[in-house]
Amino acid sequence: MKRNILLCLLLIIGYSQMNGQSKLLSGPVTVKKIWDSAAYNSFTDLIRFDNAFYCAFREGTSHVSSKNDGHLRILKSTDGTAWHSVALLKVKGLDLRDPKLSVTPDHRIMVTTAGAIFNAKLKAQKLFPMVSFSDNKGLHFSEPQAAKIDQVSDTSLNWIWRVTWHHGTGYGIDYHMKYADDPHATRSARLLLVQTKNGVNFTQIPGISADGFPNESTIRFNKSDEMFVLIRRDAGDKMGVLAKSAPPYHDWKYTKLDFQLGGPNFLVLKNNLIIATRQYSSPATTVLLLTDLQGKVVKKITLPSGGDTSYPGLVLYQHTLWVSYYSSHEGKASIYLAQIPM
Repeated sequence: MKRNILLCLLLIIGYSQMNGQSKLLSGPVTVKKIWDSAAYNSFTDLIRFDNAFYCAFREGTSHVSSKNDGHLRILKSTDGTAWHSVALLKVKGLDLRDPKLSVTPDHRIMVTTAGAIFNAKLKAQKLFPMVSFSDNKGLHFSEPQAAKIDQVSDTSLNWIWRVTWHHGTGYGIDYHMKYADDPHATRSARLLLVQTKNGVNFTQIPGISADGFPNESTIRFNKSDEMFVLIRRDAGDKMGVLAKSAPPYHDWKYTKLDFQLGGPNFLVLKNNLIIATRQYSSPATTVLLLTDLQGKVVKKITLPSGGDTSYPGLVLYQHTLWVSYYSSHEGKASIYLAQIPM
């Protein structure tokens, strides 16, 4: 009798959890193009700062160009409908790539990016992390400067792709790339977990690792201070990896996902993750994946997208998921904003 009661309780709890998950992200999706002024607009991010949205992205002539002409555009909106430009960051001779936004402990917007130089064959000759900071009102941004990583001597091809602040410390994944002179040789990359107090000077936290040419990685935290890292892999089976660690973030557990990642971003909910990424289909699309805490997909939403697309920014605000992303499904690569009731 007690066994039957226990089984019934487990079934009820399981049904309740599944029913709750099915209701997440169940509202209608609304999408609006918010920017297409440049020839090529891409690689977005999105945050809230001082009661306004900020959206950052790269403007250039193409996805990668030997002209090294990538600039960073930053837009602001108080309502998510009307947007205006507050900054255009440039560094002569550098392609600035993939701006990522965060809010520092002293209440400034931090822009994490990479300075790149490509040759005529579109192979990176230099790649290094750079940062820019706004004033306290989010109106003026500093000229991008190189970030520094302590005890790292070879910085010719490395990139801190995104920084996430938690309890006064900024955390990021720096990935180091190595390209062999032999075009038939296997390229390689390794990860470093780094931390910072000022957004410019970083130190290493040893422990994390991944194979399969790991690169673009996003860090998030739950309420227990556990760190989750979503890692893109571009070699081997190319499936993404979800890594997890408790403080002080030296010992890691890894879960191989059953899907690839491209421009990965995610949010940690109580019992779920919301993962936003490129789906490598034909054509490629930008998708939102509701998963459990181990990355098992519960629900998928495909945003209006196609071709050259992805690199979403995510904000939860007023019971709505706001998603910035870029896509070329309507012609040239442009910036879009989606809203989905939670």
